Amino acid sequence: MIEPATPKYQWGQRVRASIDLLNDGSFPEQPVDALLVHSGDVGEIVQVGTHVDTNSAVYLVEFGPNRVVGCLEAEIVPFEPPGRGPASEAA
Repeated sequence: MIEPATPKYQWGQRVRASIDLLNDGSFPEQPVDALLVHSGDVGEIVQVGTHVDTNSAVYLVEFGPNRVVGCLEAEIVPFEPPGRGPASEAA
């Protein structure tokens, strides 16, 4: 048996979308391929799970009211408030 993937991010963590996130059909009130989240939008992880077939972490991220989107690790990055993080520490 394969051990479940260890998630890179945790429940409650704030993240940014690293790419535009489009509807894959999971939002029936929106057309397929409609823009759901802009690259750079900030959200909070509300649930962490594992995609069984690929053994990869899947995150439910709340990007706003009524906008909870399933994301893969490659689609999100940690949120760093302005004036914090590696870029500001190098200055």
